[in-house]
Amino acid sequence: MTDQPDNSLNLVTGATGLLGSHIVEQLVKRGRHVRALVRPGSDVEFIKGLKVELVEGDITDRASLDRACQGVDRVYHSAARVGDWGPWSEFQAITIDGTRNLIAAAADAKVKRMLHISSISAYGHPDGKGLIIDETAPLGRSLHHWSYYSRAKVEAEKLIWQAHEDGLVAMTVVRPSWLYGPRDRATIGRLIESIRSGKAKLIGSGDNRLNVVYAGNVAEGAILAAESAVGAGQAYNCSNDGVLTQKQYFNMVAAALSEPPIAKHVPYRVARTAAFVFECIGHLLGSKKPPLVTRYSVWLIGRQCFFECNKAREQLGWKSTVSYEEGIPAAVREFLDQKGSQAKQATLAVA
Repeated sequence: MTDQPDNSLNLVTGATGLLGSHIVEQLVKRGRHVRALVRPGSDVEFIKGLKVELVEGDITDRASLDRACQGVDRVYHSAARVGDWGPWSEFQAITIDGTRNLIAAAADAKVKRMLHISSISAYGHPDGKGLIIDETAPLGRSLHHWSYYSRAKVEAEKLIWQAHEDGLVAMTVVRPSWLYGPRDRATIGRLIESIRSGKAKLIGSGDNRLNVVYAGNVAEGAILAAESAVGAGQAYNCSNDGVLTQKQYFNMVAAALSEPPIAKHVPYRVARTAAFVFECIGHLLGSKKPPLVTRYSVWLIGRQCFFECNKAREQLGWKSTVSYEEGIPAAVREFLDQKGSQAKQATLAVA
């Protein structure tokens, strides 16, 4: 890791989210000065405890971004509309237009480097047994209809690279995969619920390698990339912590819950077809809640292709400091502890 002057300032957008909060945490551990952009009313309990500078604002509010970028040396842009369901207008406003706003604010403030958090889903939805995808692959391949998250990530990256080519701000892109870890309130809970209810199923044989990565490890990779001279103008996959199959991941979560291994299977094509039907019904009815399963989630879990991250390891010296064996049980315990704490608080409130 390159040295950074003590008086430098790092702005983190999406600072209360899963990856954003880990980036803040890792920056603080390294003695960096951090300014966290938080939306009014958001839960800032964790990052407030890290004693960083909090500034209220919104990625859709250009004026708030101008204020947040003043005096900043590096920007870690983690804010985005996440999820595989929702209206396109939200993905457009937050992920695309929000990125455009931040680029303009960073350029005006003469920010030295901007680290943009993209996603391996920006590659689209390629698949195929034995297919290995690295940073040389084109973006936006085989995108599903209604795959708004992936489409928005592709468009946001176009803005990033154009700004870099125009010399507005030196850009670096990190493309994480399926994130897990403490403060995950999106996927780990759904998986825990499905395992405990006995509804969890492996898609296909379950022997396919998963691109699952601990959020803290990605945060470390992002900092390495943003602080490295070689990282300017480069994209890096930070998409796995080693070898982990779908079956291993599900069963490690089950073991952390003291539940038996997952024994049920559903063929990949059957799951994908069912997901498409669910999506059609959901859009036809204008449902605001995501369907039971989507094609994106089926692809995420059951795909045969694999996203490699040798470039980050070779150019940046990035390595995963938290293994699956350590991180998965810890993530499960943290989620259950948090859920138990919330239930206790709700009981006390009623009492």
